[in-house]
Amino acid sequence: MGLQEEFEEYAEKAKTLPDSTTNENKLCLYGLFKQATVGPVNTARPGFFDMAGKAKWDAWKAVEAKSKEEAMTDYITKVKQLLEEAATAAASTS
Repeated sequence: MGLQEEFEEYAEKAKTLPDSTTNENKLCLYGLFKQATVGPVNTARPGFFDMAGKAKWDAWKAVEAKSKEEAMTDYITKVKQLLEEAATAAASTS
C-alpha cells in the first residue's frame, strides 16, 4: 500500500476517534491533514473573534515546514497513537 492510500485509510479511521480526544490532538491532526492535502498555509489568519478558526490556522501554520510526505507520515503515526490510547482506555474501564 502506498503512502497516499495509507493516509486516506487513516483519515477515515480518524473519524472514529472518541469524543474524549483532546482539542490539542484534534488541532494537531487538523494541521497535519491540511499540510498533507493543501500544502503551506494559503489564507490570512482569521480575525480576533474567530477563536476556533485562529486555533486551526495556527495548528496548520505550525507544521507548514513539513513536506507533504512528512505530514502524511506524521498524521498516520498520530492517528495510530490516538487509536491505541483509546483502545487501552476502553480496555481499562471494562
